[in-house]
Amino acid sequence: MCFKNTYAIVTGAASGIGRCYALQLAQMGYGIVLVDINGESAQELSEQIKQQHNVPAPVICIDLTQSDAADQVFDNCRESGYHVEILINNAGFLITSLIEDTDPQKLQQIIALHCTTPLLLCRLFIPLMKEQSRGYILNISSISAWMEWPVIGMYGTTKRFVKGYSHQLHIECKGSPVSVTTAIFGAVDTPLIRFPLMMRYRRILLRLGLLISPEKAAHFALKAMFRRKAKLIPGFLDRLVIIICPWVPDWLLSFLIRKTDLKSAF
Repeated sequence: MCFKNTYAIVTGAASGIGRCYALQLAQMGYGIVLVDINGESAQELSEQIKQQHNVPAPVICIDLTQSDAADQVFDNCRESGYHVEILINNAGFLITSLIEDTDPQKLQQIIALHCTTPLLLCRLFIPLMKEQSRGYILNISSISAWMEWPVIGMYGTTKRFVKGYSHQLHIECKGSPVSVTTAIFGAVDTPLIRFPLMMRYRRILLRLGLLISPEKAAHFALKAMFRRKAKLIPGFLDRLVIIICPWVPDWLLSFLIRKTDLKSAF
């Protein structure tokens, strides 16, 4: 159980794995700061948490792609007197198109949401957590960080940045009361990555462990975070994919783009 008035911040909390983080931490006794652009869904989750777990669950409805989003979240928590012990940078979205076909605004948004705002939130909260003598940060990367592939490449590129700065922060925080953990997920059964081909064989993939439920993903990640591990890669197959991906030749990827509708797979 956590201390009284101790909070966990979860970005992208209204749905998917973020919702699972929020519910599981609330069950442990943490107050949950629900940060999401979808204020209505976040408020519904807030009411559910209050009723089921009897802990506070304030909502910060904000677009985390804004340049001052990290400052707004930090200032809101400080002014409200929240003792923030956990920060989970979970919010994200997926682009499945060639860079030349992608709306420039979408490119700016995915960089801000996956890279800039989470990094600045870490920068703001780590000193505060050190003053409070305890803190946990969980950043979300992906096995796509090893996939410099067309169509999903921008998602992977931003997740590679997350993996890099998170590992740096983990080293910088060693010996302090703050830890930084990176969760590196493969395919998780959420609306974010429900590709047509994947959904066709969803039950089989879940049975084989190639697709995991968001509840399991959140459980594994929180367990690694509380153990202050540097990173989590759940499952042997995900580790195998990471080894294989860099060996896929450029000529094959180029051929698939020119000769097939690669986007249809996503």
